[in-house]
Amino acid sequence: MIAQIDALYLKTRPLKGLSRLISYTLFEGRPLTTKGRWINPLVFSLFEIGKRLPQIKKVEKPIFILGTGRSGTTVLGVVLSMHKHVAFLNEPKAMWHSLYPNEDLIGSYSMEDARYKLDEEDATELIKKKAHCIYGAYLACTCSKRVVDKYLELIFRVPFVREIFPDAKFLFLLRNGWDTCHSIEHWSKRLGVKVKGEIHDWWGVNNRKWNLLISQVVADDPEFVNIINEIRTINDHQNMAAVEWIVTMKEGMKLIQNIPDYVHMVRYEDLVANAEKTLLGVIDFCELPYDKKFFDYAHKIVSPAEAKKPFKIHPILKPIFDKTMAAAGYKNI
Repeated sequence: MIAQIDALYLKTRPLKGLSRLISYTLFEGRPLTTKGRWINPLVFSLFEIGKRLPQIKKVEKPIFILGTGRSGTTVLGVVLSMHKHVAFLNEPKAMWHSLYPNEDLIGSYSMEDARYKLDEEDATELIKKKAHCIYGAYLACTCSKRVVDKYLELIFRVPFVREIFPDAKFLFLLRNGWDTCHSIEHWSKRLGVKVKGEIHDWWGVNNRKWNLLISQVVADDPEFVNIINEIRTINDHQNMAAVEWIVTMKEGMKLIQNIPDYVHMVRYEDLVANAEKTLLGVIDFCELPYDKKFFDYAHKIVSPAEAKKPFKIHPILKPIFDKTMAAAGYKNI
């Protein structure tokens, strides 16, 4: 299924299929472990042109979906893409890499040094101008009023994003830690490949993302400081995913506490159990008008996934994992 487009998507709003194809082909780029990476030089060439042109359309209140991967963020993005005012970018890491070259955590486009966290001072005036030009071009190309950008690692770069887009809104998606970690492990096993002696999977090129996560995020967390050397030795995907889930959830909950007017929490379990109520809260927060086709589509595609059983979590992680589960509102097992 290309660009999350299927028969139901086209039947509900045919022109939305064109919007998604434009997003997928010209703006998102093709990251590691995906097909069609031959198109990336064209995508980056278009970005260079877009950054040099005058801003075509004003960018107002862009919406960013944050959280841990495999927690329902794509489903939320696809549902929002059906709204009449919205165009959806599904992990446009190529676009962000074009704006800030040292942000590639995976190694999809560069193996240069990368930074997990970006702050206000990293958003120079030139970066702000270029970002507004590219986003404005995107809105014009898709004939849309609002953009939804799902790039999950931006959760560690919110000050950077807010400096570029002061009126940005953030949707923080939570999902039960057990289910999220199982799903990450399954994804990595299913899509991970070996290319010219390199392992390409969830954790990037030869664990690039994992190593950056440990050195730049986990090492700064007081709860991990005394066990950091043991954390570095973890090499199974479920426990690695548990580390990522913990630090991401903690960051999201910190954002809700510090900037509550700009961050809206969406619990995956609430979304699949009562899509109408949850999405009403989302569009109200995002200041989007009611759209019947949007809700009709959501009712047809949103469905709960089977809950997963707990796995054998590493003893040094269990206390922090349990504490984070409780803080996120989940029952410990």
